[in-house]
Amino acid sequence: MTLSARSASFASHLNPVALLRQLWRGWSLIGQFTRREVQGRYRSSLLGLAWSFINPLALLLVYTFVFGIVLKQRWPSVASDGLAQFGLVLFAGLIVFGIFSECATRAAGLIVSTPNYVKKVVFPLELLPVSVLGSALFHAAIGLAVLLVAHLALGGAARASWVLIPVVLLPVVCLSLGLLWMLSSLGVFIRDLGYAVALAVQILFFATPIFYPMEAIPSPYRAVLRSSPLATVVEALRATIFGGPPVAWTSWALAALFGAVVMVVGYAWFMRTCRAFGDVI
Repeated sequence: MTLSARSASFASHLNPVALLRQLWRGWSLIGQFTRREVQGRYRSSLLGLAWSFINPLALLLVYTFVFGIVLKQRWPSVASDGLAQFGLVLFAGLIVFGIFSECATRAAGLIVSTPNYVKKVVFPLELLPVSVLGSALFHAAIGLAVLLVAHLALGGAARASWVLIPVVLLPVVCLSLGLLWMLSSLGVFIRDLGYAVALAVQILFFATPIFYPMEAIPSPYRAVLRSSPLATVVEALRATIFGGPPVAWTSWALAALFGAVVMVVGYAWFMRTCRAFGDVI
């Protein structure tokens, strides 16, 4: 059965149960391609997977210096206002945004960069974006491990709420996967889409409370920023790890619902349009 034969109407793919069933059936293949994504990034490099630790830590030091020492930013909602604590809180925001940005920036060129899977092999193309998400989650897991260990090393306490970290991240996972399906499909037909996505990601980077607390935003704009699923997850992850104000579960639920809708619609769009990939690539 060819890929185009499976690409029926748009509405026929708007079934989250069928989506999850498809992912479950392709779980083994997703794992293989996720490993390839992770290993391929550091292939032939001297330090290999060590770069997964070096890159975020180097950025953490730079951002901590600029925003913590030069601009003297602090988070009033955490127990300690020290520079080290500021760095950890900042790092938590970088982890959340890193999942989203890696998926969004990779999406536009994903299908175009793998023409063999489109033309020469009968392959479930909808699993390729999932492997990119898997790679992003792998690096996020490394970052979270570093963050929690550093938090404990600096005298912070372990919290029972840490078991909720995967749940807290769920909205950004669903949102990122939906955008991967949507943008990877659009990138086949709109070749300069990657430039627009890169610009949008950069704007969102500074519009998300990563380097500054939400309280620092003037009240007329705060409601707009709070409506962002990324901001909701960033704030929820910080509350889960460091304590302070409790997680706003109502906002989290709305973000999760939005992410789920984007995921299902993105999947349906991908499955509806994938039959035309071979004619364009």
